[in-house]
Amino acid sequence: MSVDDRWHKSRPRSGEPVCREHEKVPTSVHGDGDQWQVRWRDAAGHQRKRNFARKGSATSFDAEIRSRLDRGTSLDLAAGRQSVGAYARSWRADLTLRPSTTERLDRVFRLHVDELPLGRTSMAQARPSHLRAWVKDRAEVLAPSTLAVVWSNVAAMFNAAVLDRVIGVSPCTGAKPPAADKRTRFVPDVDQVRAVAEALPERYRAVAWLAAGCGWRRNEILGAELGALDFLRRTAEVRQQLMAVIGQSPYLAQPKTPTSYRVSEMPEVASLAVARHLELFPVAAAGIWDRTDTRKPVRRHAELVFTTATGAPVHPAWWAKIWRTAADKAGIPKGVGVHCLRHYYATLLIHQGADVKTVQLAMGHATPMITLNTYVGEWPDAAGRTRSIVDAAFGNVPSVRPAEVSQP
Repeated sequence: MSVDDRWHKSRPRSGEPVCREHEKVPTSVHGDGDQWQVRWRDAAGHQRKRNFARKGSATSFDAEIRSRLDRGTSLDLAAGRQSVGAYARSWRADLTLRPSTTERLDRVFRLHVDELPLGRTSMAQARPSHLRAWVKDRAEVLAPSTLAVVWSNVAAMFNAAVLDRVIGVSPCTGAKPPAADKRTRFVPDVDQVRAVAEALPERYRAVAWLAAGCGWRRNEILGAELGALDFLRRTAEVRQQLMAVIGQSPYLAQPKTPTSYRVSEMPEVASLAVARHLELFPVAAAGIWDRTDTRKPVRRHAELVFTTATGAPVHPAWWAKIWRTAADKAGIPKGVGVHCLRHYYATLLIHQGADVKTVQLAMGHATPMITLNTYVGEWPDAAGRTRSIVDAAFGNVPSVRPAEVSQP
């Protein structure tokens, strides 16, 4: 490492011995750009350099780089000069995600980062003030809950940059998004569940009963095959889900989480609805890509329980239109999808005394904490329960007699 003067070079004075003092003469770049240059090799052995207008600044930077190299915390300054948008694209390219998640991340950064001032800022220059300005701008177009999700994606990207030694500190540490609103999720009552099921076209009526009676997700229902149903034992098994991304036909994929693989008990209302559906609309094998084994995707004929009138898989976007028409008739608010029937199923279990672990397994949540955080307000109030538990354990406690007064 060294601090060099780009504007001057030294050579022996004319007619003087070599051992005498050298004179400085202008170089070919004299007056062009900053005068002082620091050169060093980074942790990977690559040659780096950076110019400074003042020698003091160059000397301080040289000392800082030496210290970082000694501690093993040197930064990749070349990577730090690329824009936030460019680094985000390379970061996403290195992630191993579901195609649907990849599509969502690309959409988040394309719409809310790349073309905004934050996306054009270099990684090394991004500051908490830039993040605060970005949050303020996005808060005008995004709901707080949506902004919280977008923020988490951007924060994850900056955290990865810290680990990659592109930047020293994440600018997100000095900023935060507005608190998400605490609006209560919509849970339909039993009359609305019946109403929306009746309002759906007969070909899709059983979808509502699988959602409300088994707590299945929309994509789990649309991806269910005939072999997953056991009418003798009245059970249904989640083995896969139907996914769709822009520019591709729907395909079969693994369930959302490892705990999403589950066997659900079908209540009579659900089993009868599905049996009636199969009677009216017999299963016909439909050609579809099966990517449940991500290493060996295959094209096969799947015996999907729910298909279109032409025998094709039901695209989730097309399903949304069918649902909205029925939901309007049932008095379900706009913006509320079939997932509300899954909420109905969970709250019904809770109100009937099911514990957190039981609800978690029935819903296919990854952890009990997700279940608790999602439905914490649905469990009965614990006020007074500790007293009743202790009283039940000890029974009748003898009354306490007042202390006898001693006589003088």
